[in-house]
Amino acid sequence: MDRVIYTAMSAASQVLNRQSITTNNLSNVSTVGFRAQLTAMKAVPVIGNDMPTRTMVTATTPTFDTTLGAFNYTGRELDVALTEDNWLAIQLADGSEAYTRNGAIQIDEDGTLNIQGYPLIGDNGILTVPQRSQVSVSSDGTLTALGAGDKPTTIAQVGKIKRVQLKRDEIVRGDNGFFQLTEETRNTRGTVLPDNPKAIVMSGVLEGSNVNPVSAMVDLISHSRQFEMQMKEIITADENAQKANQILSLT
Repeated sequence: MDRVIYTAMSAASQVLNRQSITTNNLSNVSTVGFRAQLTAMKAVPVIGNDMPTRTMVTATTPTFDTTLGAFNYTGRELDVALTEDNWLAIQLADGSEAYTRNGAIQIDEDGTLNIQGYPLIGDNGILTVPQRSQVSVSSDGTLTALGAGDKPTTIAQVGKIKRVQLKRDEIVRGDNGFFQLTEETRNTRGTVLPDNPKAIVMSGVLEGSNVNPVSAMVDLISHSRQFEMQMKEIITADENAQKANQILSLT
């Protein structure tokens, strides 16, 4: 009976993990540029003091959904969206690069362009613009700025947004929500990737989350029913064990 209970317990635990992943996806249905996590079940042997015994199933998130989210027109110059498989590069606190599809660019008090508080990287490092200037973005990522009170003829190029082309198997989601290079990608392509000149930047547009709320809700209901089924299996196994003990006590 312990094998039945162990198997049902293992399954119920992983159903809860899958439910938490689906819940996280659903909570980010309105997050700009969010990529839904995909779950998969993986068999893991239980290692003991001697030989591995039994097999435990665990839920993993090896990859993410690459489907494009809906493009929403905002009309704001510093809202940008990229074509498929292209990413914006930002600089983390440790100086390393990370990547995002969130194109809601902000300008801080120092004139530094950032996304969610992290500096945006351009062709020559972190991008900055003159304070209180009017900034526009072209289709190739070129930034032009017009200073406050300046004549239109004084508009100047101040940098170019870096666009990095990455496939799904080349990056992994970090705990901070940004994507980073896998170890294999670092070894083959390096830690700093070049700009992709073929990538098109759409200004005044933001890419929404690619999470389908209807599908996510259906998955949540399915997870709940699977969990209830495993709980019933544990209760049934416990009842069978009690009846077997009663029979043994009579004999």
